[in-house]
Amino acid sequence: MEDGVDHLAFERNKAQFDVDEMKIVWAGSREDFELSDRISRLVASDPVFKKDDRVMLDRKELFKNTLRKAAYAWKRIIELRLNEREASKLRSFVDQPAFTDLHWGMFVPAIQGQGTDEQQHKWLPPAYKMKIIGCYAQTELGHGSNVQGLETTATFDPKTDEFIIHSPTLTSSKWWPGGLGKISTHGVVYARLITDGQDHGVHGFIVQLRSLDDHHPLPGITIGDIGMKFGNGAYNSMDNGLLRFDHVRIPRNQMLMRVSQVTREGKFVHSNVPRQLVYGTMVNVRQKIVSDASVALSRAVCIATRYSAVRRQFGSHNGGQETQVIDYKTQQARLFPLLASAYAFRIAGEWLKWLYTDVTERLQANDFSTLPEAHACTAGLKSLTTSATADAIEECRKLCGGHGYLCSSGLPELFAVYVPACTYEGDNTVLLLQVARHLMKTISQLGSGNKPVGTTAYMTRLDQLMQYHSDVKKAEDWLKPNVVLEAFEARAARLSVACAQNLSKFTNPEEGFQELAADLADAAVAHCQLIVVSKFIEKLQKDIPGKGVRQQLEVLCSIYALFLLRKHLGDFLSTGCINPKQGSLASEQLRYLYSQVRPNAIALVDAFNYTDHYLGSILGRYDGNVYPKLYEEAWKDPLNDSVVPDGFKEYVQPMLKQQLRNARL
Repeated sequence: MEDGVDHLAFERNKAQFDVDEMKIVWAGSREDFELSDRISRLVASDPVFKKDDRVMLDRKELFKNTLRKAAYAWKRIIELRLNEREASKLRSFVDQPAFTDLHWGMFVPAIQGQGTDEQQHKWLPPAYKMKIIGCYAQTELGHGSNVQGLETTATFDPKTDEFIIHSPTLTSSKWWPGGLGKISTHGVVYARLITDGQDHGVHGFIVQLRSLDDHHPLPGITIGDIGMKFGNGAYNSMDNGLLRFDHVRIPRNQMLMRVSQVTREGKFVHSNVPRQLVYGTMVNVRQKIVSDASVALSRAVCIATRYSAVRRQFGSHNGGQETQVIDYKTQQARLFPLLASAYAFRIAGEWLKWLYTDVTERLQANDFSTLPEAHACTAGLKSLTTSATADAIEECRKLCGGHGYLCSSGLPELFAVYVPACTYEGDNTVLLLQVARHLMKTISQLGSGNKPVGTTAYMTRLDQLMQYHSDVKKAEDWLKPNVVLEAFEARAARLSVACAQNLSKFTNPEEGFQELAADLADAAVAHCQLIVVSKFIEKLQKDIPGKGVRQQLEVLCSIYALFLLRKHLGDFLSTGCINPKQGSLASEQLRYLYSQVRPNAIALVDAFNYTDHYLGSILGRYDGNVYPKLYEEAWKDPLNDSVVPDGFKEYVQPMLKQQLRNARL
């Protein structure tokens, strides 16, 4: 393999579609593509953002390196006069978790969404200029998903017009907020609001944590980092923190009061702003998480696909070349559904952006009719996409064989940095059960004339779906969108109805919900998979420019749907949606679809348009020059700085010389 040669050019020449147009489809629009392309290349060309030695740094070096990059990124944002969207792109392409993620992603939006106009006027200007740096202090040592169980208290003192923020127990310690450990000067702290002995539930408060002069914690505040986390590099660049309050006083006007307030006299009152507005912010955060899932998954798939085309193993005849690993059917059956999933999640993320805009407009017009469905939908898709992505990154590592275990493959760190998404912003199982509650409520209201909306609209045809039996006769029938959609609708409907029927047998509904939790979670998964499949199909009904682009998306859509059907074949068979023969025909069609993807595989991952810097993988290099670069990388390891390692003379040499008694053990 030679430098400066595209070792994957022969694969790229096989493409049966316009790759540049697919890049635009992936990005969402030509404008988005041009923005991402420009910013990603800006970051990749700057030596300060170099990251290939990150996994070898110790924690203190890694953290200092992160602070340098964050400060330099901010300097470049100011120098280049980047707008908010461009700045956000730049931070994402730097690709190193940092305190700025929580400042811009949680602290600022919390004030925007929950602060009054006066509070926003006071706090947002310094936050926008990074004169203050904020975090989002909600999760505690003892409570995460159960927000209503938080123990930190904010007790109003009418004598001084202040709140007293206090951590009454060890388990009330704030635990996990990013940026809190070492950097944040302020935090939006969530605590139980208490006035005149009455508990009004959990509310947000802006609390200064550190001095703006010497950065020391303010009186009554104990603060630090919670320690090393999973993996090399990865999320260890983030200072996830712990925080305790000992009767810390803050002015009354630092309670976020857009939705509810405490008056000077200590009276708790609701404002005329609907409380549901808070959920709009949640929809936005979860929409971003789904989009991030498609990015993380596509990075892993890009690495595994390119390396599968480079790697050759077995199958040599008469001294000829061995077989490319990507040509083995077992490799295709594991890899191509993940490629299809990346595109499916990207399209679902696009749709969620539209949903957030729609929900926001409705909320501003005091229309809350679609909010419960939107909330359930985003919760479910957050759960579905993050779980699938975490599993898929690990599968991509295994698809790369032994070399996938090297840090230089990029996959171990990608997995380690991504997997927390399965628990932050809602534990995935807890979120599925929230979806299940919504589904059970939807079914219970069918008889009262309440028509299901949005992604539950298929429930209006419940009678028809309960009678449904697939009429698939041959494998090609599974390529028809309506055939696939009806099967997924019938499966989702029947699993939900079965749960509702079983729940009705319990005198205590909550007891029934706990007992049937596993079945309810399965019903929620079926509903969420239906959403993704239906949104992919809807995308294909729109105008898609570019030679062969639509055909490739149709193939990927069919692979995603039929892969799920095969994976959950038990659901489809046990509910009577299809018969065993139809299941076999789906598998047959899936094998044919893999052969359709094969010549286009490299071009389909090229459409992600990732720079080698962003991908951070020797195995996934654009030019495919893997083996020489792996060899070069090995010699960069600090262990290779010396021929004889430290410790050899003290410990190993005495063993070799049979002189262990003299070893300094």
